[in-house]
Amino acid sequence: MAADLSKYRNIGIFAHVDAGKTTTTERILKLTGKIHKVGEVHDGESTMDFMDQEAERGITIQSAATTCEWDGHRLNVIDTPGHVDFTIEVYRSLKVLDGGVGVFCGSGGVEPQSETNWRYANDSEVSRIIFVNKLDRIGADFFRVVKQVKDVLGANPLVMVLPIGIEDDFIGCVDLLTRKAWIWDNEEDTMEFRIEEPPAEMADQIEEYREILVETALEQDDDLMGKYLDGEEPSIDDLKKCIRQGTLTMDVFPTYCGSAFKDKGVQMILDAVVDYLPSPTEVKPQPEVDDEGNETGEYAIVSTEGPLRALAFKIMDDRFGALTFIRIYSGMLNKGDTVLNSFTGKTERVGRMVEMHADDRNELSSAQAGDIIAIVGMKDVQTGHTLCDPKHPTTLEPMVFPDPVISIAISPVDKASTEKMGIAIGKMIKEDPSFRVETDQESGETIIKGMGELHLDIKVDILKRTHGVEVTVGAPQVAYRETITKRIEDSYTHKKQSGGSGQFGKIEYIIEPGEPGSGFEFESTVTGGSVPREFWSAVEAGFKKMKDRGVLAGFPCLDFKVTLFDGAFHAVDSSAVAFELAAMAAYRQSMPTAGPQLMEPIMKVDVFTPEDHVGDVIGDLNRRRGMIKSQDATPTGVRINGEVPLSEMFGYIGSLRTMTSGRGQFSMEFLQYNPCPRNVAEEVIKETKEREAAKKKK
Repeated sequence: MAADLSKYRNIGIFAHVDAGKTTTTERILKLTGKIHKVGEVHDGESTMDFMDQEAERGITIQSAATTCEWDGHRLNVIDTPGHVDFTIEVYRSLKVLDGGVGVFCGSGGVEPQSETNWRYANDSEVSRIIFVNKLDRIGADFFRVVKQVKDVLGANPLVMVLPIGIEDDFIGCVDLLTRKAWIWDNEEDTMEFRIEEPPAEMADQIEEYREILVETALEQDDDLMGKYLDGEEPSIDDLKKCIRQGTLTMDVFPTYCGSAFKDKGVQMILDAVVDYLPSPTEVKPQPEVDDEGNETGEYAIVSTEGPLRALAFKIMDDRFGALTFIRIYSGMLNKGDTVLNSFTGKTERVGRMVEMHADDRNELSSAQAGDIIAIVGMKDVQTGHTLCDPKHPTTLEPMVFPDPVISIAISPVDKASTEKMGIAIGKMIKEDPSFRVETDQESGETIIKGMGELHLDIKVDILKRTHGVEVTVGAPQVAYRETITKRIEDSYTHKKQSGGSGQFGKIEYIIEPGEPGSGFEFESTVTGGSVPREFWSAVEAGFKKMKDRGVLAGFPCLDFKVTLFDGAFHAVDSSAVAFELAAMAAYRQSMPTAGPQLMEPIMKVDVFTPEDHVGDVIGDLNRRRGMIKSQDATPTGVRINGEVPLSEMFGYIGSLRTMTSGRGQFSMEFLQYNPCPRNVAEEVIKETKEREAAKKKK
C-alpha cells in the first residue's frame, strides 16, 4: 500500500560552520519524539555526529539521514556539513533533497560558507525557509541578518515572525499571521511553551511587518490582491497558500528566528516545513541521461507506479557494515528485489533495507518513491550511481565532482599496516568521491588527493582512528598543470626495420594552445588517404597517453589541440601501433618547442577579520601573491575576497589566527589554473626533478 506522497518532506539543514545546524537538527529530532535525552554538540554528544572526528571537532563531516514525524507528515532530515572542504557533501545532499532550512547565526549573520551553500542550493533549485538562530547570543540582531540575506545573498526573505526581546531577554516570537506570541520561559521544561497576546509595545511593529507579509504573499495571486486592495482581508489559509506558492518558486524565503540551543522557535520551523516546503511530487523531476551523459528528454517522475529509479548519494561504513544511502525517485523497492546499477551494468540483489535514525536503524521490507533509505551490503555501488529496474534501464543525471587540487604522500609505518591501509583507503574512496588515491609507480608511495588541507587532514585522522592504520605523512604537494603558448607545425616518422615485418607511420601535425578549460582536443583534416582513417584514432590515442606527462616537470598538460593534416603509410608495415608510437614520440619532440608553461591552481579566498587587523591581513595576502578583489565592512568586522595561489596558502589558518588574535576565519575553494610566474615555475621544476631523482635512488 503506497503512502501519501503529499505528506512527505525531504529536507536538508545547511549553514556555515557553527551557525547551529546540528543543534537545530537535534532539536527537531527531540520535538518529533525521536530522542529523549538530547545530546549537545559542545559536549561532543550529539546524536547526528556519531563519528569520533565529528564529536571531537564539533563539526559535521558526514551528512547523516534521519526520519521522523510531525503533524502527520513524514520528514526525512539530512544534516549536511558546513565546512568548505566538505561542500561536496552539501552538493550531493542537495541533489536528493526537495527543500531545505538555511540556518544563520543571529550575531555572525551571512558568513562566507553560507554564501557558497546558498549558491549551490540556488543552482539545484531547492526551496528553503530561513532560521536565524542564536538570538540569545550577545550581539544578535534579527533584522540585521534579514538585511544581509537581502544584500549579500540577493534573496527575498519573508519575515514570518518577530523576536520578543533579544540576547538574554529573548523569550519568544510573535507569529505575524495569527498576531499571537509564542513564549518559551519555562527554564525547567524548555519544550513547553504558551501562546498568548503579544506585548502591547510591539503593536506598531507587528502591523508594519504583517502588512509587508500580506502584500508580498498576495503577489502570488492577482484575484486575492484585487480583493485586498478593495479592503477585503485575506484568510490565513489563503495567505498560507500564497506563501507556499512563492516558496516553491523561490520568489520568497519564509524567515523565522529562535535559539535552537534554548529550544525556542524550533516548533515554528517544523510547522513551516510542513506548510511551505515542497513534497516530492512538487519538485522538478530528475532528468534521465544516456550513456554519453546527454539528457534523453525522459524524467524520473515521482510516483509509485513507474519503474524503479533511485540515486545512491552517500556510501558509509559503520559498525553494521557498508551502507548505501539512496533516494528513490520512482517506483517501489522490496527486500529481495534485483536492481541494475546502470553505471557498472551489473545487477545486485537487495538484501537488507533500513531506515536510518542517525546511527540507529529500523529494518524495512519495502520502500517507495520519495523515500530516503539505506541498503546494507551493496558491492559495487558508488556515490552518484543510478539503481533501476533491470527491465527499464536508465541513468539519472549523475553528480559532478571537482578534481582535487592538493596531494600528500602517505606511507604505512610497518608491514602489518600496509594491507590494512589498502582496505581502509578502498572504503574511503567509495565514501567520498572528491578524495582520490594513486600509487607512484617508481617509489611505490601512496598519494592521496583532496580539496584542501583540512580535507586531507581529516582523511589521515580517519585512517588512524577509524581504521587503526598509523601512517607517516609527507609535505603537501600542489597539483600543478602544464600548457603550451605557441602554435607549432611539425612532422615525425616512426620506422623500425629488423627481420620480419617492420613498423612504419609518418604524421604531419599542428599543436596549438586551446581555450582555457578546453582540455585536450584532437582533429584530423587528412584528405586523400595519406593516413588511412582507421589509424586516426591510434594517433589520437598516442597523444592522449602522453598528455598526462608534461615536458617541464611531468604534470598533466591542459588545453591544447592537435590537428593531424598529413602523413604517409606503408601498405605492409603500417599498423595502429606504429601510428600510436609515432604520436607518442611526436609529443616528446614538439611539446618542448611549443612554449611550455607551468600552471598553478588559484583559490578563491574569503577572509573575515576584525577591523583592527585589516591592514595586516591584506599585506599578508599580497605577500602570498594574492590579488585582492573586494573588501566589505560587516557589523562584526571586514570580509576580504581575493584570489591566491594554493601553494602560498599552506598553514594559512595558523598565520591568520596569529594576526587576528584568534578571531579571523577564512574559507577557500578552487577557482582556476593560471600561468605560474617564471621564478616560481623554475623553483617548482627544480624541486620536482630533485624529488624524482631521490625516488630513483631509493
